[in-house]
Amino acid sequence: MSADRVTIGAERAILENMLDRNREALIGTIRGLSDVNARRRLVVSLTTPISLIKHAAAAERIWFQRLWAGLDESECDGYSKRDEGTFAVAADESLADVIAEFERASRRSRVIAARFDLDDTKDNPREGTVSMRWTLLAMIEEFARHAGHGDILREQIDHL
Repeated sequence: MSADRVTIGAERAILENMLDRNREALIGTIRGLSDVNARRRLVVSLTTPISLIKHAAAAERIWFQRLWAGLDESECDGYSKRDEGTFAVAADESLADVIAEFERASRRSRVIAARFDLDDTKDNPREGTVSMRWTLLAMIEEFARHAGHGDILREQIDHL
């Protein structure tokens, strides 16, 4: 799915479009990489191209499935107790698997978010009371930041 840029209109449409564009940008940083290159460690942290996508899928689950939908961990797409929210990717997870996990989580997030008005709120243990508007903006920020990380890693990999 390629989201055309929405620059005018309803606030919600603009926010959701920007979030979708950042989701696409993040995935775009890893398209065409081999599984070996997607796991290539070029920085000290666990940040690799594949781990950025794995982390983004976890962010979708944490914010939309857990917080907004109130789902139990066992009801969340792709959830495992292993390092939820970190950049850890299991050895048996392929790049295609991780992309599919992120895309599934993103689709579910869209459905969940649509149930709430922008001004609806939930209490988050780390952030305090947050609105759906704030959550959408936080995810825009999160995925834009990680797409930038992915761009830099991809540039390094492509020039090895």
